[in-house]
Amino acid sequence: MLVVVVSFVVFLLVDLSPVDPVQANVGQAASLSMSEAKRAQLEAYWGVGEPLLERYGNWLWGLLHGDLGTSLRFDEPVAQVIAERAGASFALLSIAWVGSGLLGFVLGVVAGMAHRRWPDRLIRGWCFAMTSIPSFWLALIALMVFAVALGWFPIGFATPVGVAQADVTWADVAHHLALPAICLTLVGVAPVALHTREKVIEFEAGEVADFCRLRGEGPWQGFWRHGLRNVALPAITLQCASVGEIFGGAVLVEEVFSYPGLGQAAVTAGLGSDVCLLAGIAVVTSLLVFGGNFAADVLYGVVDPRMRSARGAAGASKEGPLASLVDRPEDYDVPNASTGEVGRGGTV
Repeated sequence: MLVVVVSFVVFLLVDLSPVDPVQANVGQAASLSMSEAKRAQLEAYWGVGEPLLERYGNWLWGLLHGDLGTSLRFDEPVAQVIAERAGASFALLSIAWVGSGLLGFVLGVVAGMAHRRWPDRLIRGWCFAMTSIPSFWLALIALMVFAVALGWFPIGFATPVGVAQADVTWADVAHHLALPAICLTLVGVAPVALHTREKVIEFEAGEVADFCRLRGEGPWQGFWRHGLRNVALPAITLQCASVGEIFGGAVLVEEVFSYPGLGQAAVTAGLGSDVCLLAGIAVVTSLLVFGGNFAADVLYGVVDPRMRSARGAAGASKEGPLASLVDRPEDYDVPNASTGEVGRGGTV
């Protein structure tokens, strides 16, 4: 159902677009000098005059049979265009997604533990700045400074220009991937960092942190033992839900760096009214977002095993804010009721 809704919206938006597919694909000069018969032939080939529901029905029927259609701009099957560019985009998105999640979580924890001190103010200011900066603007600045002025990174593309594919090394690929991945990572850090910061501040002001201080534990020790997992769970949810947002940023970053991924293909398809390619990329993107939400459920159980049992047991809701402390009496030195001796275990 998700694929059907997303793909139909794509067809609807392209149908409402004022872009002329014939002019966009053959050029304005060729379109003006083209005969009416030739133009009618091209319009019939590209399905310009067909009703929306008929075009969408034909595409959906082909999708059910494993055929995503043919790209007008690349003159290749849509599945082949996506397969050729999916590897580059997957590498870029994976690095940016993991990097922004880890960096954002660490910065959020540091800011929360240093609440109202200079590290907190510095991290918050940097996050607000990154939230306000568009991804394409940051990519342009990074391109001008680090690629053009300093020459540390290539100006664009995924591999060196003029080098045969067989001669391209992993170092060449990593060198071309580094700057786009850094830009996309920095843009995605702020939401996780700010959200994690609030959760850490909430933990430090709660009963668990007070109990840890009464036991003589330092702030970092108490957070590491009793607050890390509780803070990590909402951060995982937020990061997994940001897959679509990161892909949206990748569209602009890939266009700036001329990086041959799905984002650049989506821009090319949009400018040329290549509805089949747009719908195919939209389907792949929606599946990525769905996969991100599924990954959040899986990672929940990895980070906190109690979540696995909680899904099947309604009694898990009995745990209070001190459950991580009082459910493990073996962690405390308590007196034995009969002998008065102090030892591990007992009743708190």
